[in-house]
Amino acid sequence: MAKIEWRSGLRYGISTMLMLFFLLHATGLFPIPFLATLENQAYDLRLKLTAPHTTDPRVVILDIDENSLKKVGRWPWDRDIIAALMNDLFDFYGIQVLGFDVLFAEEDRDAGLDIMDQLADGPLKDDAAFRQTLEQIRPQLERDRILAESFQNRPVVLGYYFKNRRSHGDVDLQSGNLPTPALSKEMMQHQGIPFLDATGYGANLPILQQAAMSGGFIDMPFIDDDGIIRRLPLVQEYDGELYGTLSLSIVRALLGNPPLQLTVAPGLNDKGTNLGLEWIEVGGFRIPVDEYGAAMINYLGPFPSFPYVSAIDVLTHKAPKEVLEGTIVLVGTTAAGLLDMRSTPMQAVYPGVEVHANMVLNILDESFKERPVYVRGIDSVLLLGLSTLLILLLPRLSLTMSFLVAISTLAAVAWINIYSWTQLNLIVPIVSQALSVSSIFIVHIFMQVFVENRSKKQLARVFGQYVPPELVDEMSRHQEGYGMEGETREMTVLFSDIRGFTNMSENMEPKQLTLLMNEYLTEMTSCVHHHRGTIDKYIGDALMAFWGAPLSDPQHARNALLSSMEMIERLPEVNARFEEKGWKPINIGIGLNTGKMNVGNMGSRFRMSYTVLGDAVNLGSRLESLTKRYGVSIIVSESVAAQVPELHYRELDLVRVVGKKQPITIYEPLASDLHQQAKVQEELGLYETALSLYRQQRWLDARTIFTDLIMHHRGRLLYQMYIGRCVHFLKEPPPEDWDGVYNISSK
Repeated sequence: MAKIEWRSGLRYGISTMLMLFFLLHATGLFPIPFLATLENQAYDLRLKLTAPHTTDPRVVILDIDENSLKKVGRWPWDRDIIAALMNDLFDFYGIQVLGFDVLFAEEDRDAGLDIMDQLADGPLKDDAAFRQTLEQIRPQLERDRILAESFQNRPVVLGYYFKNRRSHGDVDLQSGNLPTPALSKEMMQHQGIPFLDATGYGANLPILQQAAMSGGFIDMPFIDDDGIIRRLPLVQEYDGELYGTLSLSIVRALLGNPPLQLTVAPGLNDKGTNLGLEWIEVGGFRIPVDEYGAAMINYLGPFPSFPYVSAIDVLTHKAPKEVLEGTIVLVGTTAAGLLDMRSTPMQAVYPGVEVHANMVLNILDESFKERPVYVRGIDSVLLLGLSTLLILLLPRLSLTMSFLVAISTLAAVAWINIYSWTQLNLIVPIVSQALSVSSIFIVHIFMQVFVENRSKKQLARVFGQYVPPELVDEMSRHQEGYGMEGETREMTVLFSDIRGFTNMSENMEPKQLTLLMNEYLTEMTSCVHHHRGTIDKYIGDALMAFWGAPLSDPQHARNALLSSMEMIERLPEVNARFEEKGWKPINIGIGLNTGKMNVGNMGSRFRMSYTVLGDAVNLGSRLESLTKRYGVSIIVSESVAAQVPELHYRELDLVRVVGKKQPITIYEPLASDLHQQAKVQEELGLYETALSLYRQQRWLDARTIFTDLIMHHRGRLLYQMYIGRCVHFLKEPPPEDWDGVYNISSK
């Protein structure tokens, strides 16, 4: 009975904790990025399923396409051509409003005019007839003025962009001329609203902006973490004044530029500022916005959602008049290299000009999906009520009934959400509710069916990929103290690498290279497992392993060292098999270090790995790379040698590696049978004498012994290296305080 009560209490406890976890996210007290990502994806799915997927003829995209560029010339076009385009659009086609999703930031002066001005100021400055003729033709050559004149008395909205804290680059940029603000400082009555606060801008030439009816910013700073644009700020603040986005400015131009009205939630927060912005009103249209002044974009569908008309067809009057007459026109481009592409819920690649076009129609149709602050309350109440119902009800039901109740609850969550979306235009979150209900059901089933032997099976499943089966069995018998959480332990790490692998791989077929690596790594891994090691990872031709975790091992340094020596001993057998298959033999280098390391399950939400980190790990990698420099197969640090004093070593050097301030002594371990040979002992004795003379700065004496050693042991890189150092120090002696340390300058 006590056992049953313990399991029941555990079920209630876990279920309640899950509910509270999702509830904290739903209320906004503790947002979970992963759940926010899922919520965005659920929003995108609803938008795709309910979008009309139609082409709306009220807004037309004037397309600066490849055909237009081919016939008119590369962009930017001369301003007189754009002026002609303007005249055609308004006078011949009879459009209502024109908005530019392009910028006119640089002057367009006729080269001939510059030359004539130079002549008028120089050789012909006294020629009255020339100057009179110049003034007569000047209006025809001042292209910016020609374009500005075509803007006058027409509902033209120019695009520009702001720089702010969400932007990259020079946020203090101030280029061009901003339009008249939508709300001036005198009209700004609502303090404390967290509008985007721009610190710079890139705008149009003053002569053009002053001639146009208005302007609107075309930047889209509200990009979600997954890179998708779901909302658009209708206003941004600069120097205490509010400026409208291109879509809002187009609607205002269509309505005769009515003023903006801001509606905030009643009351003040604990900071004494407004609770939040709720609506922006313009000309009788109400736009629901969030506290930052951004509105959700209700996309019509994927590209194209609007008619596209080629600019060259307008200039040549080939475009159908009925397509353009009485419409709102947005100038954009689909030409390669000019296309402003965005990622939206409808498509990963979507024209930026259509984002503005969608927002124009959203305002005119008042077809917004709203996400007011109070939907958090709806989400929280539904989550709390449904989850509590399941927590109390499921333990009393059979498995079949539990399944039916859970499915019914999820169906209710979906119905409420769809009804809110389609009938009330409310964006009610769904992920927290659905996951809370699903998690509680899973916990109930899990506790009822799989609680027996769960810990043992889970332990084997988690660590089975890292350690040999016999260690998994040992851990299963003593499960206490094993987990994936990070901790600090004294451990030993091993790095091994194939010498010349890049050149070898370039001369082998991919299939052969795969077979070679599989066979080689299998042999080396068996050596690690044979000595109770844990495989960390394979990095191309490299192998990384460690000892001392997850199973505690007091002999971790000894086992690691024995494993490395066995790897070298097995190499001739491996190479013999390789030669039978026509493959070149390989040689490897191994580095070992013992020290404090951080061990645990590390990574990202996409992939986790049980691994080790720390300075001691980095030093092990450095030692492996030094094997090439010293011409040995294994290099161990002084900490490894101190842990395994019963083995024999050749002291290689006193070095300071990259990233370390303190020097360390490095060693080459020697097999016991090799060390016992008389010739080897004689060689080691001479080498130790030469090394002692070298550190006493007796360069000639040391070089003599190293030279004698190289004569009897040709090809040993270690002796050649020390001869080179002695020759160097004879020419350029080290400082008086030289301590014998050699600085390794490369990794």
